[in-house]
Amino acid sequence: MPRKSQFDYDLIVIGSGAAGSAAATIASREGKRVAIIEADTLGGDSPNWSDVPIKALLHAAQLYDEARHGARFGLRSATLGYNYPSLRAWKELAVKRTGASGNRKFYESQGIDVYLGVARFLTPNEVSVNRKHLSSAHFLIATGSQWTLPDIQGLPEAGYLTPRTILESLRPPKSLYIVGAGTVGVEIAQLMATFGTKVYLAEVASRILPDEDEEVGELMSRLLEEQKGVTSLTHTRTLSVVKDGLGKRVVYSRGGIEKSVRVDEVLVAVGRTPVVDIGLENAHVEYTAKGIEVNEFLQTTAKHIYAAGDVLGYNRPTHSALLESRVVAHNVVLKNKISPDYTATPRLTFSYPGVASVGLTEDDCLRRDLRIEKTIAPLTIVARSNTSDFRDGFVKVITDKRGVVLGGTVVAPHAAEIIHELTLAVKYELTAHQVADTPHAFLSWSEAVRVACGKLAKN
Repeated sequence: MPRKSQFDYDLIVIGSGAAGSAAATIASREGKRVAIIEADTLGGDSPNWSDVPIKALLHAAQLYDEARHGARFGLRSATLGYNYPSLRAWKELAVKRTGASGNRKFYESQGIDVYLGVARFLTPNEVSVNRKHLSSAHFLIATGSQWTLPDIQGLPEAGYLTPRTILESLRPPKSLYIVGAGTVGVEIAQLMATFGTKVYLAEVASRILPDEDEEVGELMSRLLEEQKGVTSLTHTRTLSVVKDGLGKRVVYSRGGIEKSVRVDEVLVAVGRTPVVDIGLENAHVEYTAKGIEVNEFLQTTAKHIYAAGDVLGYNRPTHSALLESRVVAHNVVLKNKISPDYTATPRLTFSYPGVASVGLTEDDCLRRDLRIEKTIAPLTIVARSNTSDFRDGFVKVITDKRGVVLGGTVVAPHAAEIIHELTLAVKYELTAHQVADTPHAFLSWSEAVRVACGKLAKN
């Protein structure tokens, strides 16, 4: 193996999304020679195609929905409307403001070389991109994942949308069948339904948002149906899709009974496959169809090659990918190796109300046979629910028998902001009494956290 000084770079990052960009920037600032290789759009999926554009449209949808229902506050909204091309323009502006499209100038200002093209390993220390060979002492594989088709007969021939392509539509479809009711499926269901689309939300599990506690799925399913007319089809397996005139006919099985529905479009919001077709065999990096194998330090089977983000095999929120990217930068720059700590990583769904959770769910505790205490504080217990006229939602907190907070869930407006108090509690093993004993601002939604923890502190 050549000496490190004989390599072109100290670190080559393959992929410029959240899992790659932080490591590249940190390593460069620490004096390392760094390059980034990007096969698609600089910035990756999050700012260009998923997190930022979806949340920008969801924000507009929420404002529109609140204005439509402003009569109870004495507001007139009879002439309210929307212009979908203008909404798309707002989405593009939000994406532009993240700076993702201008990342090349930023990287180059940090002394990072940028190569656009598909990287492929030639040897454990060399890759090719656009017929150019580049060598490095270390690599970070952050190629992410891509949407893949579930096994649904006729779907490729009938045509389908993905969470990426639906955002480029000129107008919302009149009706939409969504396969998968996880975070992305629920967000898109609410977005499209707000602008008049009849949505069918299909999920094989017993509830929507199946990774969250049962109370979350039950409440969100009810609210989506009552407020947006969304039909939640749980315990449902989608069997086939065929063209039906200008639309599509979807056949599904629910409770052992086959049914069908005709819709304008079908959207696939389930199933992502890691992008691993980059010559990993030539680098002696082991992987499976589920992703690249790494140790606790995010090293692959070739110790000088790291991997982070969705390429590891299960979908990570952007903030987890950023955490892993920072860990890799540390492990490349410094001799002492560290591991990512996922204990207090929040999980978010930017619906309305929002859903946020952290730590262990009740199902997690049952699987681990843990003895726990739990409580739920409905939002109606705090004064903010009266001033905002919002009465759906809750805060749920789980502790062990010592009163230490193991996990929590928030279903409320601004849930993504409220959850961080419980995130700190989980990370630093605070007790429910310590959280409840902390002053909480009057007329804030966070008072529900105090109430929930206060109930547990009295037990």
